[in-house]
Order: sequence, then C-alpha cells, then structure tokens
Amino acid sequence: MMNIDAYHTYREIQTQPQAWRAALDRARAASLPPADTFDQVLFTGCGSTYYLSLAAAALFQTVTGRPARATPGGELLLNPQTVLSPGPTLLVAVSRSGTTTETVKAVERFKAQARGPVVAITNYDSDLAHLAHETIFIPEGQEESVAQTRSFASLFVAATAFSLRMAGEQDGLLTAMEALPAVGERLLRDYDALAREIGENLDFDRFYFLGSGMRYGLASELNLKLKEMTLTHSEPFHFLEFRHGPMSMVNERAVIVGLLSEKNARHERAVLDEMQALGGTILSVGEDEAHIAFHAGLPEALNGVLYLPVLQLMAFYRALAKGLNPDRPQNLTAVVRLDEI
Repeated sequence: MMNIDAYHTYREIQTQPQAWRAALDRARAASLPPADTFDQVLFTGCGSTYYLSLAAAALFQTVTGRPARATPGGELLLNPQTVLSPGPTLLVAVSRSGTTTETVKAVERFKAQARGPVVAITNYDSDLAHLAHETIFIPEGQEESVAQTRSFASLFVAATAFSLRMAGEQDGLLTAMEALPAVGERLLRDYDALAREIGENLDFDRFYFLGSGMRYGLASELNLKLKEMTLTHSEPFHFLEFRHGPMSMVNERAVIVGLLSEKNARHERAVLDEMQALGGTILSVGEDEAHIAFHAGLPEALNGVLYLPVLQLMAFYRALAKGLNPDRPQNLTAVVRLDEI
C-alpha cells in the first residue's frame, strides 16, 4: 500500500475540521431574508448535494417550524410543478462546484419566473454564486478528489448554521457549533483503527446505512461514498423501513451502519439488534453508547456533521484494500455538465 498521505482523499478527510470552522464563519456573515416571509423553503442539489439537501431540509423544518423540502436539481428543472408551491419560495441551491448543469439551469428558470430569492451554498466562486441573491462561499472546502468528503461536510456545516440563523438564532447554538472541529479531529484520531478494520475486511460484500430524520440524508450520502469509492453494494434506508423487505438481504457478509438519534435511539437500537441476530455486523454511530461515540455534549441539531468523517475514512480504506484509487472513482467526474439541457 502506498503512503496514504499521497492520496488527496485522505488529506481532505483529515483536514475537513478546519473547513468546518470557515463554513460556520461564512454562514454567520451571510445576509439572509426572514424565514416567515416564505410559504416554502426548497433545498436543491445533485448527487451528494441532493442528499445534503434532504438532511438540510429536515433540519431546517425541525429548528424553524417552517415547511421545507428537498428535490434534485433535475426535478426542479424538468418537473417544477411537482415540487413548487404557489406561494413565495426561498430556494437554497447547494453545489460543490457551482457549475452542475441541472442546478444552474433550475436556478436560472426559478429566477426568470420570479418565484423568490435564491441562496447558494458552494465551494467555488462560479456560475451559481453569481446567480444567487446571497452566497455562502466556502473555498476552504475545495477538493482535488472526485468524491466529495471535505466539501460535503463544509457545505453541511454551512447549511446547519443557515438553518439556525433562519430560526432566529444569533448566538447560543451558533457559538456552540464552534466546538465541532475539535470533536471531529478527535473522532478521526480515535476511530481510525476501527474505520480501517471494517473497511479492509473484504469478507463483507454489502453495506446498509440506516438513518431517520435529518440522518436519512446523511445515510444516503455515506452510502454514495462507499459506492463511488469502493464499487461495493450499498443502500440507505430509514431505520424502521429496513424491516419492510430489505432485511431479507442481511447475512454474515452484511454490515449495517446505524446513525443513531438521541430522541429515537430505543427504536433504532431495536432494529440493529434484530439485524445482528440475523448474522449482520453492526456499526453504530451516535452521541453515546455507540461503536463510534461523539461524546460532544452538544444539542442534537448541531451534531449532523459528526456522522461523516469516520465513515468517509472507512470508504477510503476499503477502496485501497480493493486496489482502487479513491481519488478517481470509476466512470465519474467531479462535475456533471450536460449539453442537451
């Protein structure tokens, strides 16, 4: 195995806590409209940033009490009638590059129809940033790798801070978020061996990521990271939904990763216990009483980004164990640009 420090992906995973700090600072400085002026807040993105949008919309609605949903950029572009409500809408467009065709075209059409203002959350000063009424620009999250790790985490920290600000939070919880980078650094240090142990075990041939509430979007993203980097069968599910059919796939070659909440941990642990009884290997992640435990002592709404780094690292180690290059996943490019749209 070559020196792991030579891989962009490894360095980007390890340095992401610094990008979290910058994301928080930039979200705090943004000029945002009042939440109560909109009938709907719509988050959109493509691929990883669509999954981020799922998590962010769930978080936004939780902390603000205002309706929010997520949709892929392609659906907003091609089928807007299925996702837009008649009243004023705030569109939050999330993109690492800011040049993804579906997202940019959807924002252009949204603006042309005067549906409402656009807030962009992006790592690059490009097309999307120039279209938006307000941009949360986080260059510290930029990457050389194709698969998103540091960028995704920085964008999600910004989306979390954005949601808190839209809820009217100016200090308190935003100040508490300053503790996240130190916790992230500790998790990467303390659970490196576990990430490597699970990732390098090629006896496992299928992974299932379970998460509910905002954690479903994060489970979807972590599933995508494993799929992209390692070409391993992987799927995300809501916790209780996993019993309704998908559990038929559980055997001794399956890993079930549970992103535990604090509110519903009793129900979620019951699912994991059942899957372990079927022969699956369980890997739980959460604030406490988990294989990967945050012990952050922060309000649950702030902890979303902490589910990411160790499991990103697991995917990185698995890619190397399979002889793959995690920096350049098969058949993928960092940005999807389409000429036909």
